[in-house]
Amino acid sequence: MIKNNRNDRAKVLVIDEDAGVFGQIQKALSAEGYRLYASEGAQQGMQMSASICPDLILMDIRLSGMEGTALIRWFRGWTDCPILVLSGEDASARKAESLYAGADDYIVKPFCGEELAARVYAILRRRIPCGQSARYKAQDLSIDFLRRQVLLEGEEIHFSPVEYRIIEYLALHSGTVVPYQMLLKNIWGPYADSGSRILRVNMTNIRKKIEKVPMDPAYIITIPRVGYRMLESVPEEKTAKCV
Repeated sequence: MIKNNRNDRAKVLVIDEDAGVFGQIQKALSAEGYRLYASEGAQQGMQMSASICPDLILMDIRLSGMEGTALIRWFRGWTDCPILVLSGEDASARKAESLYAGADDYIVKPFCGEELAARVYAILRRRIPCGQSARYKAQDLSIDFLRRQVLLEGEEIHFSPVEYRIIEYLALHSGTVVPYQMLLKNIWGPYADSGSRILRVNMTNIRKKIEKVPMDPAYIITIPRVGYRMLESVPEEKTAKCV
């Protein structure tokens, strides 16, 4: 079994109407430390995707109420979260449709547990853009994007899933202004219109955790009526490789 270098914060949303499949996935990924969330259908999966902010979506292509490729396109309309299709259909045309719709990979059922674990690991590893440093570092604040770990003065700071997604997105775009609407769309997706207040609440919580006293550096700067800019990261020699 390939050991996973990510920690147990990586969240995997499973969308499949066959309850037995979730058990198979759970068994295959049990040694990897992922957080698994089960959705019994497309509509529930759509709702859960906005609430838990998954790092990876595992989904069947055959779902009642919504065609699988339509669901993939719906996700791609607001998120770049990796999508791995698990399907009983082995037709090349079906695979191509899924990939063209926006899926990142396609596995045919029944699947090998070790292969599934390896593909999940590979997809999550590629989550960091090519050429992007795997770590944010500015003064006493550092973020390890692979481990989803935030350190301030060497001590780990714990964030809620949404808080982490916000600070991660700002850190990945450090030094540039991220407009409010862009941040809302990438964190809350289709529910962004109602998220402006909750964005402010989450930003207040984030700042309390990384700027504990007035003398601390302002890692996140508010640009009035525009958005936020995170203090630019100090360049590192090692960057994420293209795979």
